[in-house]
Amino acid sequence: MALPPKWYQFLVGVFASLGSFLFGYDLGVIAEVIQCETFIKRFGNDPNQIGAVVSTFTGGGFVGAIIAGYISDLFGRRITISIATVIFLVGGSLQTGAQTLAYLWAGRSITGAGVGILVMIVPLYQAELAHPSIRGRITALQQFMLGIGALIATWGGYGTYIHLTDEGQWRIPLAIQMVPAIVLGTCIFFMPESPRWLIDKGKTEKGLAILAQLHANGDQMDPFVRAEFEAIQTSITIEHDNEAKKWSQLLTDKLNFKRLFIAVSVQGSIQMTGVSFIQYYAPAIFAEIGISTSTTLLLQAINSIIGLIAQFCCIMFIDMWGRRWVLIWGNLVNMVAWIVVTAMVAKYGGVSGANGAHWVFIIMAEIFNTATRSKGVAIATMTSFATNTLIGQVSPIALKNVGWRYFLFFVIANFTNAVFFYCILPETSKVPLENMDQLFNSSWWVPGWSKEHIQRLREELQERTEEIREKEGNTGEHVEKVN
Repeated sequence: MALPPKWYQFLVGVFASLGSFLFGYDLGVIAEVIQCETFIKRFGNDPNQIGAVVSTFTGGGFVGAIIAGYISDLFGRRITISIATVIFLVGGSLQTGAQTLAYLWAGRSITGAGVGILVMIVPLYQAELAHPSIRGRITALQQFMLGIGALIATWGGYGTYIHLTDEGQWRIPLAIQMVPAIVLGTCIFFMPESPRWLIDKGKTEKGLAILAQLHANGDQMDPFVRAEFEAIQTSITIEHDNEAKKWSQLLTDKLNFKRLFIAVSVQGSIQMTGVSFIQYYAPAIFAEIGISTSTTLLLQAINSIIGLIAQFCCIMFIDMWGRRWVLIWGNLVNMVAWIVVTAMVAKYGGVSGANGAHWVFIIMAEIFNTATRSKGVAIATMTSFATNTLIGQVSPIALKNVGWRYFLFFVIANFTNAVFFYCILPETSKVPLENMDQLFNSSWWVPGWSKEHIQRLREELQERTEEIREKEGNTGEHVEKVN
């Protein structure tokens, strides 16, 4: 019995999210690695050098995002994912067998490059496969799997730290990350290619067949499939007339620049929430006030469970709540958490974790059209890695020199994030990718300040949603939602 189309799309999205699992694992494991006594004995504990161990990973991610922007358009989404896993495995091997810091820096950089490609390509691939009504849910899998990766890394790292006394404390956790990379790299070719990429490259028959596979159990005459196929063809024809053949066109074209500005701003805001700072350096902060490394790692492992619950809620409700207000309230809640953290650290020297606005991957994958999507998502992803690298390198120095006052930066940043998103971010929930041009052409730069604009935007979104539902009403099985 064939799976309902939306369940099939969802399961493909889950598998592709292994790329994000690798990102989450590598982010989560490094906090345990750099605190192991055997690691410190071999490599020392110089703040600048340890900061480089952390930041070279995200620096490599910056480079990987650039690479992804080229190869994803040239070779397709699946081959790009496979190439990324090969790069990741090379870096993982260097980290696991590291004898000097040079091995670690090189391994972290190469692994980061592989992750940079994956972080750019996976949400793009998911968005191009998903039905508009569940696109947010599928794309949110990116962050959910990142949370699972961090969860396994923190608990695995805690286990090896407690039970091992040799260099297996940190070498085994670094080696484990290669297993899902092998699975993803070899099995991705059993997944469908992006129909939008195939149609864009002139492979219309294959594109139509995959659209039918995704939305109607292979029925190419299904009304929704035919409508989607024609919409993609029309959209691509128009886009090719105004295609961003050069990266500079993302800046010179007003509509492209507007999308790029929002995507870059949203991605940069992730690190301003403080999530990576806590993830990287919580053990060192706790150590300064006399809490043991093992206890700190346990607390981080527990925090990863809380974060995963929040990410699961994001998957379940993002298509119901939309993107805009979730981001706004998420940053405000984070701001309150950081106020509490800052007060506690200033008075007692303690600190606890905070979770960032992880749903931004959804917006990044949605807002660009086919002609600009890979380039725009690549630049936005580069921004995320650049700010992540900055936080990773600067944080140990800032902690040493200004202590708890450094946390005030994250209090302010979360507040300004919320205000910024209120002013600038349109709602993209349930809008077909082919209608994004119309959405961005109709939306004002400051939607949060115009009730008339918000009402008009909601009416337009409702009209598009009703059109989709009408088409779905004639398609039989795939009218069902994934609940």
